[in-house]
Amino acid sequence: MPPEYRRRQKVGMHSAEKPSHFCKPQLAGCAMNTALGAITVIALFRDLIGTGIFGIYNCLEPFVVAEDNSLQSFRCGNLLQRWNVPIKLQMSRQVASSGVPGGKGDSSVFVLIVGLSTLGAGAYVILQCHHLRCPSRSLTSSGVPGKAGSNLLLYLIVGGTVTGTGAYVYKTLKEKKERFTTRVTTITTRSQESESSPSDAASQGTPAPGAHPEVPSHVPFLLIGGGTAAFAAARSIRARDPGARVLIVSEDPALPYMRPPLSKELWFSDDPNVTETLRFKQWNGKERSIYFQPPSFYVPVRDLPFVENGGVAVLCGKKVVHMDVRGNIVKLSDGTQISYDKCLIATGGSPRNLPAIERAGKDVQQRLTLFRKIEDFKNLEKISREVKSITIIGGGFLGSELACALGRRARTRGLEVIQLFPENGNMGKVLPEYLSNWTTEKVRREGVNVMPNAVVKSVSVCGNRLMIKLKDGRKVETDHIVAAVGLEPNVELAKSAGLEVDSDFGGFRVNAELQARSNIWVAGDAACFYDIKLGRRRVEHHDHAVVSGRLAGENMTGAAKPYWHQSMFWSDLGPNVGYEAIGLVDSSLPTVGVFAKATAKDTPKSATEQSGTGIRSESETEAEASEVHISPSISPTPQVPKQGEDYGKGVIFYLRDKVVVGIVLWNIFNRMPIARKIIKDGEEHDDLNEVAKLFNIHED
Repeated sequence: MPPEYRRRQKVGMHSAEKPSHFCKPQLAGCAMNTALGAITVIALFRDLIGTGIFGIYNCLEPFVVAEDNSLQSFRCGNLLQRWNVPIKLQMSRQVASSGVPGGKGDSSVFVLIVGLSTLGAGAYVILQCHHLRCPSRSLTSSGVPGKAGSNLLLYLIVGGTVTGTGAYVYKTLKEKKERFTTRVTTITTRSQESESSPSDAASQGTPAPGAHPEVPSHVPFLLIGGGTAAFAAARSIRARDPGARVLIVSEDPALPYMRPPLSKELWFSDDPNVTETLRFKQWNGKERSIYFQPPSFYVPVRDLPFVENGGVAVLCGKKVVHMDVRGNIVKLSDGTQISYDKCLIATGGSPRNLPAIERAGKDVQQRLTLFRKIEDFKNLEKISREVKSITIIGGGFLGSELACALGRRARTRGLEVIQLFPENGNMGKVLPEYLSNWTTEKVRREGVNVMPNAVVKSVSVCGNRLMIKLKDGRKVETDHIVAAVGLEPNVELAKSAGLEVDSDFGGFRVNAELQARSNIWVAGDAACFYDIKLGRRRVEHHDHAVVSGRLAGENMTGAAKPYWHQSMFWSDLGPNVGYEAIGLVDSSLPTVGVFAKATAKDTPKSATEQSGTGIRSESETEAEASEVHISPSISPTPQVPKQGEDYGKGVIFYLRDKVVVGIVLWNIFNRMPIARKIIKDGEEHDDLNEVAKLFNIHED
């Protein structure tokens, strides 16, 4: 036998003897990983049959919409049984487009992908382990350094990874299964109740109230807040979807109402029972209620899931204290939980207080009014009949309106009305100085003791009265204080919901479609939105609440419309002087004012006679002039009145980089579409006197 052959034979025999020492640990490790992989795969197969389907259902849930846009028309108790009614698959925009991060279905898709990948990897390892043989010669022969045992190391790494990943996926899918089992059980229960209610109604005539829970566990549209924005959204949702079921959760005990008359027309009513009726005469003499709709307009809360054509229900006196954005669930102050499909946050704001008053103690707090709601109007109206002196702190819109309203009673009832503020004149942050000074004199003529440049240092009780000490040493004695120093947006839900609050303007930051998340919108005072012309803003006026609420409602039903509107606001200092404004009206900006002599038609009273409503934004909202053409005219050029003359009517332009960004119409009404068009165009104008002629201020 040749020596080479004998050498090879020895090597072969030697290598054949080695497995008895190397196969045991190798096979033990592979067997361990094989067993763990098999257990994982078996567990996954067991739960993925049911749980995986639940995960798929979670991913497809935003796409599945029944014919009546609700979840009550089909059975979800057993996902393997057939649907009882036809279902259309409709991809919502929030899923089809790049939406806000954190939208529904993200985690489910991830879990499914990882789960399927784990199954494949587990199967691969098992197949490989079944074909493991004793190590070949390549494992023991001299070769490239680092190659020995590489296959075994690969199996160990892959097996360990599969085991860990499988355990994670199993745990995740198990939690998902429990969550969706609860969700599906709830939907099934609602479906069965809705089926049984028609038969009960047929046998008894009307549904038994006791058969329905006081608060539904699920609503398709949930509106948080009971103000103007929420009501506008509800009306918009119902206009686009007549069968929609909308629930408004309001902390206020009253049904939705308009706030402007609380500081305007209600104070000029001759009805001694105005605090009970809350009806008032507009400047044009027509009477109306402060409420948007009578109680008969709304559906009882307990009946909302069961009424045939849907409706709007208001849950009064309840506050949402927690939001689970991923679970689409809110929690009320009494512990009640409500799930939703779409949600609007319209929480508005709360009136600010002065630090000097907050430090003063309970005795001062009991004689303080932070004016905002119906109850505040009722209380202040009663107080004005009982005390001898009321001091209003604040020279803005609300403070000046209340000063004029209470000043009317100063002449008839001997009430002393004092108004103090840190600015040089009324509306000093909005109007140019000359017009602010004129407004201050107007308020004084209404019987108000106006004290400008007054900064409150401290407030205390002195005898039976309040003593207000100012920083310049002056002292003011009074019986009651009304603080009208601004509004703080209600953003308490931002923490639990994980929503962003704007650090500069306050309020929830939203995109151009008023979305904060994929299924959450914000409107009204609490919304900080981006204005394509004027930048990021937050607006606290009635018209903005109406328009933003309406747009949010449209987008909640799939309109996908951006917010382009330039909202307006108005303020009346009684029936004879008023103004309307739009855009950025800040007295720190350069202004150009063009005025003319007023006529009998140039008053708020005359304006409401023409429009038929005292809430002027209802007739002017979203209207816009189709074309603004400025050309030289033979009409006389309006002249700015000299100091001391009467500012009868006029237009004040606010400029930024020579472009008009804000307009105030002083005693000029029903011209807001022209002003809106000028701001939208964003053009420079060489002669603003010619622009002013567009408002016909020179006509008698």
